[in-house]
Amino acid sequence: MPLLEVTGLHLFLRGDQGAVQALRHVSFKLERGHALGIIGESGSGKSLTVQTLMGLQPDNASVTGSILWNGQELVGQSESAWQALRGNRMAMVFQEPMTALNPVHTIGRQVAEPMIRHQGLSRAAALRRATDLLGRVGIPNASARVDDYPHQFSGGQRQRITIAMALACEPDLLIADEPTTALDVTVQQQILDLINDVVAERDMALILISHDLGVISQNVDDMLVMYGGQVVESGPTAALFRHMAHPYTRGLMAARPRLDAPRQPSGKPMDLLTIPGSVPPLRALPRGCTFADRCSFAEQRCFEERPTRVGIPSFQPHEAEYSSLGVHQVRCLRPEAMRPGNTEAWK
Repeated sequence: MPLLEVTGLHLFLRGDQGAVQALRHVSFKLERGHALGIIGESGSGKSLTVQTLMGLQPDNASVTGSILWNGQELVGQSESAWQALRGNRMAMVFQEPMTALNPVHTIGRQVAEPMIRHQGLSRAAALRRATDLLGRVGIPNASARVDDYPHQFSGGQRQRITIAMALACEPDLLIADEPTTALDVTVQQQILDLINDVVAERDMALILISHDLGVISQNVDDMLVMYGGQVVESGPTAALFRHMAHPYTRGLMAARPRLDAPRQPSGKPMDLLTIPGSVPPLRALPRGCTFADRCSFAEQRCFEERPTRVGIPSFQPHEAEYSSLGVHQVRCLRPEAMRPGNTEAWK
C-alpha cells in the first residue's frame, strides 16, 4: 500500500466573480523511502498541491477527488483530524527561511513545540531533544544557542532550524517547498544534502518542490511537471530526462543556463532560449491544451481539444525498484512530436 495516493484531485477557489479551478486531475502516488519532485513555473499549482495534501488550502477553496494516507481518506476530514497529522506524521519545510520562524520565540521553544503537542513530552524533555536535533541539522554549539532568537542566525542556519522543526516528531512524509530559495549556491547544496541524509536515515518519503530541473534531477526518484494546475508529464526521473515527452518539459530544459552552452563568434555565450508568453490566469484558461498558446509544436486541434494522459514507452523495467509511479505519462495531443531525435526548435 502506498504511503500517499492522490487520485483525481481538483481544487476550486470561490470569489466575488464565481469559482475558478486551480487544480485539475492531479494524480500520483508515493511510497515510503521514495522521493517525488514537483516542478513548474510560478502559478503552475506546485505549492497549492502540497498545501492541499496537508489540509492547508485557502479558506475559500473546495476540494474534490481522493487523498489516501496509509489507505485512509483525507478529503473531507475534520480540522482536528488534520491537526493530528500536520507536524506529526507529515511535515513541511517552507520556502522562505527568513519568515518561517516566529521572531519572538527562541529557536529551542519552536523546535520543541511539536513534541510537546503531539508526543506529550514535558517541556524539559522536549527542549533536550530539540537541542539534539539542532545539533543534527548542523547548528554549531546547539546547547549554547537553543535560547537564541531567529534574527541571530544566518539564512542558511534558519533553514536548518526549520528542518529541525519538521523532523521533531519523526514524520513519515517530509515536504520541502523550494527549501533553497534566497540561499547562496553553496548553502543550497548543503541544505539539499541535509534533507537527503535525514530522509534516508529515517526511511521517510519526500516531496521536493522546485523550479530548477537541476535540483530535481539529482534529488528525486520520480517527478511531476505541472502547468496551469495540471500534471502535464510524470514518471521516473531517469525516464523523463531520457525522453522529455511534453513541450513544456523540453522548454524548461532548454531555458536552463549551461556552462557548455554554444558561443557566438565573438566568444560571448548565446542568448538563453525562453518559453514565450506566461502561464495563463485561472479565469482565462484556454479551451484546449493549457500550453497551446506558448507551444511551437501546437496544431489547430491543440487549441480545441483537451489532452488526456497517455503512456510513453521510455520506462525501463530495472527502474521500477526506485519508482513509486512506475509509468511515464504525458498530457499532450502530439507526443510523437517529442520523440527522441526530433530537432525542431522553439520558435
